[in-house]
Amino acid sequence: MSLALAAIFAAGPLKAQAGYELGPDSMVRADVPKGKVEGPFAFDQSEVFAGTSRHYWVYLPPGETKIDEELPLMVFQDGHAYVSDTGQVRVPTVFDNLIADGSIPRLVGLFVNPGNRSAGEASGADGWQPRNNRSFEYDSLGDAYVRFLVDELIPQVEKRFSVKASKDPAKNAICGMSSGGICAWTVAWERPDRFGKVLSHIGSFTNIRGGQVYPALIRKTERKPIRVFLQDGSNDLNNLHGNWPLANQQMASALAFAGYDFKFVLGDGSHSGEHGGAIFPESLRWLWRPELVSLPSPLTKDNFPGDEALSKVVEGGGKPGDWELAGEGYKFTDGLCSDGAGNVYFSDLPSGTVYRVPTDDSAPVAWLTDGPRISGMDIAADGTIYAAVQGEGESNEKRIVAIHPETKEITTIATGVNPNDLVVSDAGWVYFTDTGAGAVVRVPVGARGMSRPPVVASGINKPNGIALSPSQNELVISEYGGEHAWSFMVADSGALIAGERSMELRVPEPDAATGGDGMTVDADGRFYITSHVGIQVFDKTGRMGGVLAKPVADKGAVSCAFGGKDKSWLYLCSADKVFRRKTLVKGAR
Repeated sequence: MSLALAAIFAAGPLKAQAGYELGPDSMVRADVPKGKVEGPFAFDQSEVFAGTSRHYWVYLPPGETKIDEELPLMVFQDGHAYVSDTGQVRVPTVFDNLIADGSIPRLVGLFVNPGNRSAGEASGADGWQPRNNRSFEYDSLGDAYVRFLVDELIPQVEKRFSVKASKDPAKNAICGMSSGGICAWTVAWERPDRFGKVLSHIGSFTNIRGGQVYPALIRKTERKPIRVFLQDGSNDLNNLHGNWPLANQQMASALAFAGYDFKFVLGDGSHSGEHGGAIFPESLRWLWRPELVSLPSPLTKDNFPGDEALSKVVEGGGKPGDWELAGEGYKFTDGLCSDGAGNVYFSDLPSGTVYRVPTDDSAPVAWLTDGPRISGMDIAADGTIYAAVQGEGESNEKRIVAIHPETKEITTIATGVNPNDLVVSDAGWVYFTDTGAGAVVRVPVGARGMSRPPVVASGINKPNGIALSPSQNELVISEYGGEHAWSFMVADSGALIAGERSMELRVPEPDAATGGDGMTVDADGRFYITSHVGIQVFDKTGRMGGVLAKPVADKGAVSCAFGGKDKSWLYLCSADKVFRRKTLVKGAR
């Protein structure tokens, strides 16, 4: 074993003993108040997993539960195996004992079985067989299963028992075994705003439905507020889908690299719940121990000088909570840009208002009112604001305009266009994306009412965001409908040459497109591209360095720009709000 892996396993025992037995915390005690288990209940109204039926059970803690009382929640996949009082884990008994000794809070347990796609309810006394939708629900990446929980099943449980699941993710946990283990991780990964604790027993982080990618995603995604306990055995599966012990070691290594609060216990068991059940009480104690004063530092020593890890962009690798609210109460924000001094501008598109955020950190102020509906802006070296207009007043005329920085006089540069976003070069060209036509169009800044300016690049899958490198010899365009960002060389004549798909954008499962949107650049040549998954960061060679999380999980990331007194604040438009966060870098212009 390498020294690196030995260091990772220091988070938990290197090897447990064979013949795992349940301890006293898993045994019924006469002197301990008992919670009650209700169920099984049938559930066949899912719209997320249409046509499925399943059973679930609910554990209610000892003592009186007030109507609509908000309690922590722990969800278990393959619920029949966890709720059983004669099984390998015996969750209700452990809950009773640990609640009694104060190791965990009074909480609600939700034990849910996988869906069965057939007419009527799932068959079998415990609702377990058949289980023909289990792999689809548990092994698939994406947010489908967490939407099933959060939008469908949990509300039914809350209504049935007059309780409320806590909205604090640090109080909610999710657990599963095998495919249920990777499912537990996926739920928290997709919605860390709802689930902040994960317990994975013999998790299937293998290539069943693409789960082998998680270690790579963890390394190149801003650390999420998730506490993780992994358990596996050295004699776990090794089959066509992958090697379970190695896959869990890869997960542990990635979690260590990214600085997560995690523990990995590798025993010598096989693909069963025996070991996980034996250490289940201690797993819960670890998950519910007090929050750390500070999280572990991400590992950076083995990064080569040219590696652009997120630790070079945000302090400590960052966390989603580093975003702070800069402005709210708008209809739809877009078009972020900044001037040479670092003053930030953005558009509230539907209202025809442009806001300005001064460098003194004061609140945004309306700079231009009753103006055109603007979807993209950039500011030239002389302070002139160039904008992509989607219409004005009752008119839907689309055009490219220039706005004088002092008089606010608006001059039409080009008409007969369908612009989305734009960038202006020091050489005097405005390049803008025509998303519908899959093209990039160029117009000189000195034009006045130029009709149908020429296309300079085409064949791009719904081009959206657009930015120039600091040297302005490279132009990058994001694909909203595809999986890439294109890079073009900028000739002295302003022509675009040698286009290539140089950056591979991350696509959220199960989408077929990245939602690549607005873009900005820092002084070191990194490109920041907003997308469905957050802000994707690429180095100047086109390699992804990581993804900065969205400030609000269910709101989009629309456009971004560096601003502030030293241009070290990264601003983000997100639906009706604007956010910002401090970075270790500075904007290019």
